[in-house]
This record gives sequence, structure tokens and C-alpha cells, in this order.
Amino acid sequence: MKAQTSNNINSLLNSKKPVLMSILNVTPDSFSDGGKCFQIEDAVKHVDKLTNGGADIIDIGGESTRPGAELLSEEEELKRVIPVIYELKKRYPDIFISIDTYKANVAQLALNAGAKMINDVSGLTMDPDMVNVAVKSNCPIVIMHNKGIPATKPEIRDQRSWIRMEKKFPSPISHLSSLIIQEVYAWLQKQTQYAIDNGIKKENIIIDPGIGFGKTPEEDLLLLENLKELKLLGFPILAGPSRKSFIKTLFPEEDIEKKSKEMIKLVIKNGVDIVRIHNL
Repeated sequence: MKAQTSNNINSLLNSKKPVLMSILNVTPDSFSDGGKCFQIEDAVKHVDKLTNGGADIIDIGGESTRPGAELLSEEEELKRVIPVIYELKKRYPDIFISIDTYKANVAQLALNAGAKMINDVSGLTMDPDMVNVAVKSNCPIVIMHNKGIPATKPEIRDQRSWIRMEKKFPSPISHLSSLIIQEVYAWLQKQTQYAIDNGIKKENIIIDPGIGFGKTPEEDLLLLENLKELKLLGFPILAGPSRKSFIKTLFPEEDIEKKSKEMIKLVIKNGVDIVRIHNL
């Protein structure tokens, strides 16, 4: 297994772009690979393949946030993710693990077990204690644009609501971009400022446009094509187009794996700092 030697996300970002974040779903019901890594030994074997293939970060998640998924109890999520983290750290002490959760206590216990980063798919909206965990741990945190957990169907864009947000968080891209880009920009600006105001260091913040969460397939693609506009916020960008449902919807006749690779190449071309993928 390829050892990961950096404990600092900025060291990774400065040494290699894009940084490869590989997904480890320890769930029975993930939309893409549910059940394949539900047992600890299966999870470890899969991580061997991922790191040998070039993964820089392993993003471990115990709860599916796909459309229609049921919310998971904190107790069950902890049962799924904490033993896997302990086992991986025991076998590979230098592995860089991210915990994919919106629950503050899960994040804290995962960090205690050896995780080094939080990937909060709620963008700091679900658990008010998540900010305190990130501040206390001084760890990197991903703030993702999200309009609901589980992933929600797109809502009709309310321009009046965006205009109200725009007055407080003026966007330099509003005259150039579609409403979805304006909305994601303003929302991420608001949430990153909230994070900073509450003690999270700017250098620890990573943003994610939230592909597949509250957006139409066309909007998902538009965001991937215009990632550089989000660069104006001044934070590293993570994007995860791999195997997302928008690909099947927009390109029903094409192979999902082949098209996923094309989407990954697209986000790399458009300046993504971290690309979240399933397989290497």
C-alpha cells in the first residue's frame, strides 16, 4: 500500500493537483456501491486497491445521502465507521482519512480514531456543534452546498430569495452567470463566512458545489463547466461528479464509467483542487 505521509491538507494541495479523494462507503445502501465494503476486511481490501492506485485521501462514510435514503441514527453510523478507521490506522498509520458526516459527534470520534479531515455534506447546516469540532481539532473541513439531506429534488429557483442574499453577500459573478451559479456562490460565501466568524481558520476551509444535491442534471453539468467562477471565493474546491445520477439522465446511452471519467477530466481542466472519485 502507498503510504500517505502528510498530515496537512495544504501540503497535499501544494504538492499535487488534483488531489485524489477516493470514496469508501461502509453502507449497505449506497447508490453506487452499497454493501461492497460493509464488512471491515472488505473495506480494508478496497482501501488497498485505492491507495495502490494513487488515492491521496480516503473519504469514509457510513450514511447514504442519496435521494430517498432514510436518516441514520448516530449510534448506527458510529458502529459502521469508527471500527474501520481504527483498523485502517492500525495497519497504515500514515493514511489520510476524511470522515463524511454531518453529525458533530461522529466527526469528533472519527478524528479521535485517526481521521484528519471532515467532509460535511450539509455545509454546516445540520449540526451546530460541527463548527466547534472543527475549531477544536484545527482540521480541514469541506463545506458543501446542499439544500437537504437526503439529497432533495431540485426546487424552482426563487430569484427573490437569491437577491436578498446577494445584498448581504455581493457576488462579482452575478452579471455573468446563470442563477444556479449565483446561488451556489452566494450560499458558499455565506457559509464560509459563518465558519470563519465562528473560529474556523480560512486555510482549513474547502468548498464543494454539491453535485446532485438540490439541482437539476443540467445545473449539475453547468456547475462543473464553470468551477472557475467559484474560485473567486478564495478557497480550494472539491468536486465529486463520479457516477452521479445526472450523468445517467443527460447521457442515457453512454457507459456510466466512461462518462464519469470524462466528467472527472472536465473538472480537472476547470481547476478543481480535490476530485472525489469511486475507483482509480
